[in-house]
Amino acid sequence: MMVRSGNPAVRLGTLTSAVLLILLGAGGTGRPQSPPPSLGLQEQGQQAAPSTPAPPAREENPGLINEMGKLFDKLPSILPPIKSPGETMNDLSRLAKPSTVVSGRVACPASSNGAPDCKQAADQLCQAKGYKEGKSLNADSAEKCSAKVLIPGRQRKPDDCRTDTFVTSALCQN
Repeated sequence: MMVRSGNPAVRLGTLTSAVLLILLGAGGTGRPQSPPPSLGLQEQGQQAAPSTPAPPAREENPGLINEMGKLFDKLPSILPPIKSPGETMNDLSRLAKPSTVVSGRVACPASSNGAPDCKQAADQLCQAKGYKEGKSLNADSAEKCSAKVLIPGRQRKPDDCRTDTFVTSALCQN
């Protein structure tokens, strides 16, 4: 099929038609021909062929995308509820009570598990300055040893020294 025309659009259309005929099997290969797909268009006077039944629904695919979808479905029960702007402002105003930073040096007593209890020391520091309670802002540690460690030639023992912790500044509130 050879058509010559001076118009490039006609030549392109002819070339496209030839390629489509070859791809659709109209090139005389001897195979039985099947009608080309209609692409949803009908020629005038033709009835629409009954459509084939839809394939059965596939089983759930346990792939990554599916598992991520399940996770997003569970998020509301995992995350805490989001506060409204008004609730957030109330929380911030409650935290922003008038407060003062004070300095001093109060030893943190040892708690039942042996760790220093600096909350109690911060409260003591603030109460000494006339406030009700406090929160530790800064702490300092120092090693305190007995005079035995100064004896020449004596081996140091584990209970010869201890570490003391002190609150040096606290945020105080009434």
